[in-house]
Amino acid sequence: MNKRSFIFIAVSLFLCLLTAGGTFSQSPEYRLQATDVLQITVHEQDDLTTKTRVTQDGYITFPLIGKIKAEGMTVQELELKLKESLEKDYLVNAQVLVFIEEYHARQFSVIGEVNSPGKYDMPAEKRITILEAIAMAGGFSKDADTNKTRVIRVKDGIKKTLIIRVKDITDKGNKEEDIAIEPDDIVFVPESFF
Repeated sequence: MNKRSFIFIAVSLFLCLLTAGGTFSQSPEYRLQATDVLQITVHEQDDLTTKTRVTQDGYITFPLIGKIKAEGMTVQELELKLKESLEKDYLVNAQVLVFIEEYHARQFSVIGEVNSPGKYDMPAEKRITILEAIAMAGGFSKDADTNKTRVIRVKDGIKKTLIIRVKDITDKGNKEEDIAIEPDDIVFVPESFF
């Protein structure tokens, strides 16, 4: 085994151990987003080692290949796309490793009748529901109208408001109504007038 092969295997094992230990969890379902920072390594091709950020329009730039759409892909899908592109014109049996070094900052806001209104970070790979978002904001204030809780969401430039009847979730057990929060959502809890 040559020195480069040993270093590549050692780095790969180190990254696997970190991932297994939870220090840097990289879920296979996670889809790349704008501003994610990626470390890309090609086995025995040191000149192709690249650290890159996914641009606002969803692309990365990679040596020899140029601009590639990365947003919305899983790490495995991007590895395969890079492998195929490199093997098409440049390398035989390219071994590509993509590691997410920094995740896109994902936040949501909770405002209105909660005990600690504000902006909250979303874990990179965990889904947060309405009830969890309200719990993160310290729960409902005594004046909250829980059955008129709203989620304000802008998707593809279109503003959408969802009304959530929290009592149906908590009192009736309608878990399907405890929807997942998306990045940049605003959870608004109005004041009760009764």
